[in-house]
Amino acid sequence: MNKLSLVAKVSIVIAIGCIATLWLVPMWRIDLAAPQYPEGIFMQIWINDIKGDVDIINGLNHYIGMKTIHKEDFREFVYLPVALGVFCVLGLLVLLRNRRWAFHTWTGLLLAIAAISMYDFWKWEYEYGHHLDPSAPIKVPGMAYQPPLIGYKKMLNFEALSQPDAGGWFFIAAVVLLTAVAVYEWKRAKKITS
Repeated sequence: MNKLSLVAKVSIVIAIGCIATLWLVPMWRIDLAAPQYPEGIFMQIWINDIKGDVDIINGLNHYIGMKTIHKEDFREFVYLPVALGVFCVLGLLVLLRNRRWAFHTWTGLLLAIAAISMYDFWKWEYEYGHHLDPSAPIKVPGMAYQPPLIGYKKMLNFEALSQPDAGGWFFIAAVVLLTAVAVYEWKRAKKITS
């Protein structure tokens, strides 16, 4: 019997709901603090935009030679909403098809989207933090300004904290839920066949 359990069906609906929140709330947040900004400044990354103190951050980045951050420079803001929208539609098809192999394939697709997205974000941070304008007013030999992918890092007099925002936590919840249910479905199928 290759049909999905009720647990898998419910997990599909919950995962689609979690992914859908990315259109409503930001998925990532980078906070910066320094003596001249004791209240801190921040940048929120949405599924299709960058918000927060972007103008202030761009002004600071100028001094160390980092490129300015503009929404238009990120193809991801076009591709990610499409990829996740297609993922949600495929989830509904998996629910209607009601087959275990489709559920496992769909879960694998989400894991692939998550891995590619994290690599792309790391690459984005690397490019901005390492490819500096040699004519920048402030130059520190050997210094790179790549924010942490996840967690805390001190860069000169700035402290940076990079972490999931509300949408990111919902996305992580969808990944964990579907992975756990995929393992459950696999064990369930093994028990039925033995």
